Order: sequence, then C-alpha cells, then structure tokens
Amino acid sequence: MAARPLDRSGGTPLWRQLQDDLIARLHSREFTTGFPGELALVDDYGVSRHTVRQALQQLRADGLVVAERGRQPRVTPAADVEQPLDTVYSLFASVEAAGLEQRSVVRVLDVRADGVISDQLGLEGSTPLLHLERLRLAGDEPLAIDRVWLPADLAAPLLDADFTRTSLYSVLLKRTGIRLDHSRETIKAVVPTPAERALLHCGPDVACLSIHRLGRSDGRPVEWRHTLVRGDRYAVTTESTTRRP
Repeated sequence: MAARPLDRSGGTPLWRQLQDDLIARLHSREFTTGFPGELALVDDYGVSRHTVRQALQQLRADGLVVAERGRQPRVTPAADVEQPLDTVYSLFASVEAAGLEQRSVVRVLDVRADGVISDQLGLEGSTPLLHLERLRLAGDEPLAIDRVWLPADLAAPLLDADFTRTSLYSVLLKRTGIRLDHSRETIKAVVPTPAERALLHCGPDVACLSIHRLGRSDGRPVEWRHTLVRGDRYAVTTESTTRRP
C-alpha cells in the first residue's frame, strides 16, 4: 500500500490527510520493517516538514508511533501480554497464555510487619505479614516488579516454596486451600524511578502501569499486591455491553 496522493483543493488540511493515510498504512502492517523518517515522508507525500511533524504529533499522542526529536519515528510495538479484566487473574497464567515462558527472580520472601499494608488488609499494624517480591520475566525480558503481602497466619506454609517458575495462587491453593474469589484493582500510568527502570530494562520513553490489588477469599481480605508492569509489553482489555432500560 503506497502513499496516496493528497487532496490540495483546500478542504481537509494536508496534515490530517497525511495522518489518516499513515494510520491506514499502519493498520495494514506496512511498516513492519521500519517507519519512514520525516524527510522520507516529505518526499513521499510532497509536503513540508512542518506538515509531517503535525501529523506525527497526533500519531504520537494516540500511541501509534514513538517520535522523538533527533530520532527516526518508529512504530509502537504491540503488547506481549494482553490481560482481560473480567475475572480474577494470574499474571503467570497470562504470560503462559501469550506463548511466553514465565520466570521469576525472587528478591524478597520473608515475614515482617507493615502498618500501611496491614491497614489495607483490615488488620492491626503489628500483624505479621508474609512478603514476597519478585522480578517477573516473560521470555527472557523483564515484565514486572511484583510485590505481595498476605497474613502470615494463613500464608506461612509458603515460606519455603520455590516461586521461580510457579504461580503464587496455585501454591497458595495447594498448601493452604485458599482460593481468591474476588479482587478490586486500581490501575494507573506512572513514571518509574531510575532504579525501577534499571530492573525492568526499560528506556526513558517507556511508562509503566501501577496496579494495586486487594484480593479476597470468602469475603476475607487475604492479599494486598502492587505490580509495576512495563507499559510497552502489557495491555489491559475490557469488554462492555450497553445496559437495556
């Protein structure tokens, strides 16, 4: 699909026509080997560099391309993992479903007290909590920093578990009989700290999703989790219907 001629009769602005044509070419997967630079687009469409930059500005705002000053634009890569939000889910299962090998580097596994987290779980501030922190990998690349807290009186049997290649929820069910049946999540876009960027191997132009989850079993809060996941490798999806009156 080659660049189409632009209508110069004065109706639709040239930058808008250019933007629409680039979107059509993106959707047809024409740019799998690389997105053209500004000068190439100037030549292809016979427009000014200012017009090209106007079109790219909107494509960048829509998340379709990454276009930084002094660098050639590039197509925003598709997420490696897509997570539907219609059920209580496991990141382990989502990575496996995407056809990627799931592996974790366990950074912390201990028992501690944390008044802030205990408050989220409706517990006294001095309540012992099992704390598990992992660097989650999908394939060979970091995907997320995952931190979870559970009441130690329930989760103590997990202290000697190997979480390198297994799901927390499967171990929790097997060793304690506890199954999460309800969760509430808050998801927002954040800028990771330099230390978090280093752990996740993400560049300065990559944002992250911060996901806080309160998990319940039979009505009791049993899990507080914070997951920081790379925004360029992970997407959340939801499906909705219109309520009939």
